Amino acid sequence: MKKLIGPFSEILTLSGLALNGAIEDNQLQIIPNGGVIVEHGLIQATGDFETLRRTNPELEIEEVKGEQVLLPGFVDCHTHICFAGSRAKDYSLRIQGKTYLEIAKSGGGIWDSVQQTRAADQAKLTDLLAQRVQRHLNDGITTIEIKSGYGLDTENELKMLRAIKAVSLTSKADLVPTCLAAHLLPKDFEGTATAYLDHVLQNLLPVIKTENLASRVDIFIEESAFDRATSIPYLKAAKAMGFEITVHADQFTTSGLEVAIETGAVSADHLEASTAREAALLKDSDTVAVVLPGASLGLGMQYAPARILLDAGACLAIASDWNPGSAPMGDLLMQAAVMSASEKLSTAEVFAALTFRAAKALSLEDRGTLDNGMLADMQAYPCNDYREILYHQGKIKPGIVWKKGTRI
Repeated sequence: MKKLIGPFSEILTLSGLALNGAIEDNQLQIIPNGGVIVEHGLIQATGDFETLRRTNPELEIEEVKGEQVLLPGFVDCHTHICFAGSRAKDYSLRIQGKTYLEIAKSGGGIWDSVQQTRAADQAKLTDLLAQRVQRHLNDGITTIEIKSGYGLDTENELKMLRAIKAVSLTSKADLVPTCLAAHLLPKDFEGTATAYLDHVLQNLLPVIKTENLASRVDIFIEESAFDRATSIPYLKAAKAMGFEITVHADQFTTSGLEVAIETGAVSADHLEASTAREAALLKDSDTVAVVLPGASLGLGMQYAPARILLDAGACLAIASDWNPGSAPMGDLLMQAAVMSASEKLSTAEVFAALTFRAAKALSLEDRGTLDNGMLADMQAYPCNDYREILYHQGKIKPGIVWKKGTRI
């Protein structure tokens, strides 16, 4: 069915903006009193609503009432929302002054979530995940990356990925699963880090490929997880098996970003410890820099140097890192808006980082702008000026969300 949706006070198409580097707001294409023609889930045209209606009298009209600003649907390219349990105890310790590593060594941290997630059956995980996915979708996030990594053995990693697949079959959101079995060395694995990663390569990844549970592999490179020397062979082997690779990089110490670039990772995520030196490495790289302000807020630490990364020519995406430990809030728009004030990011840079640049971090080229031929993944905010959206720092939520042209 072909239809015309509108009118909108403003449409921000995000068309024609660069994939890399800084963007000024005066580069935004804004269509006042706009409309969108949609057919078979794809955008066929955008433009002045009355002109589109007059020149296409055969179209069904899906009327949008009141003041509304239309944007592409957001893409959250880094989450951990498949989990069970709570880490409120960790947060309580953190705000008392305990460090991330101190909490992990005392029995909290990722391993706590591993134990709680292992204790949940697949049906429970599926139900919890479906609720979180729906909340994200209600907030205009139409594509969501979801990692495993709280199983850390073959049985439970597969349980998590099967739960993600189950939700993907019923949710209107697009879910992108990633295997993060290399989240940290499990406490109950008898062997070295290298032996564990070999175990994942030999016993887990082949099953994932056979069942088509994920096409992406991630690893956490950090003092509490895996080092550079151990990570590189693992990433290269996973890539040789046909997986795309991504890296948790430079959260507390540097070296992860260099590994990501060296191994051809599609993205390097976190980057709170990165400096101008690391940022310069991204200039001639296809690796997307994914920053996670939710983790900075949850851990009480500095943001990733987003301004430095952009000025160095990086492709910068912003993701929520929604997880039970360091980023439990999961409010992508609020996090991006608050970080933009600190890092001095333009509105255009923030919206690019939440849409087509985040889509690049997932190797998705069919979404993130409102160009002809792109997916009609869209969201409308109840205001008449696009600048209101970040100004209210996440308190304005989309009143209408469309997935592939269908209002949900």
